[in-house]
Amino acid sequence: MPDPTRPKGPKIISIANQKGGVGKTTTAINLAAALAEQGRRVLLVDLDPQGNASTGLGVEPEDRKFSTYDLLLDDAPLRDVIVPTDVAGLWLCPATTDLSSADMELVSTEKRSFLLHDALRQPDIDSYALDYILIDCPPSLSLLTVNAMVASQSVLVPLQAEFFALEGLSQLMLTVREVRQTANPTLRIEGVVLTMYDVRNNLSQHVEADARATLGEIVFRTMIPRNVRVSEAPSFAQPVLSYDSASRGAEAYRALAKEMLMRHEAAQNRG
Repeated sequence: MPDPTRPKGPKIISIANQKGGVGKTTTAINLAAALAEQGRRVLLVDLDPQGNASTGLGVEPEDRKFSTYDLLLDDAPLRDVIVPTDVAGLWLCPATTDLSSADMELVSTEKRSFLLHDALRQPDIDSYALDYILIDCPPSLSLLTVNAMVASQSVLVPLQAEFFALEGLSQLMLTVREVRQTANPTLRIEGVVLTMYDVRNNLSQHVEADARATLGEIVFRTMIPRNVRVSEAPSFAQPVLSYDSASRGAEAYRALAKEMLMRHEAAQNRG
């Protein structure tokens, strides 16, 4: 039974798309940094065995003493797993390659879909006074992704502005519906954000028009442009907001964070 004396928990958002190379991890890192820049306290949970979000925030593999694997499968306390980043107000639960075997190990575990849900609701989390937890999911609809969705209130979908972009979305939506029916009835789509958008490219414009016609209001107005600074930033282990604060990519992620905050404020006001 929930403890009525505990503070209201943070908003938990999974960032998911089973297709690789759509800007999922880039969006996770830079949206987290942009929310922190807006004064929000943010935890980024790296649930991708590749650990790119961890590397992109400057946490080297040798510094990942505990990881999300330990959180899920070894009942590690959150305080042991969470590490600070160089971005004020942004913390990280890092990932290691150990996670690549997690799916097989989870199959035989009781409550296998609820492990992350329970881990992120440990009383330890209260001391961080978090506003947001973002989960960078692996590029597959695996048990790890299901864990993320069961733990979350909503799913943010980065959608690359390219041919066939919308085709892969239907499978993700089916997974969201399945999780809603079986384990997390309040799960919703946070929104779809178009990434790698090239305003000079007719294809990008067609994909945008299709996405807005098909999905309507759930598509964010903000679009993330193709931007060399966004691509360069991870090799310097920084979000683009730190690497080149004035770049078009940094401005786009700032705008996305502000649009998301406005949506949440509007929903709150509606009651």
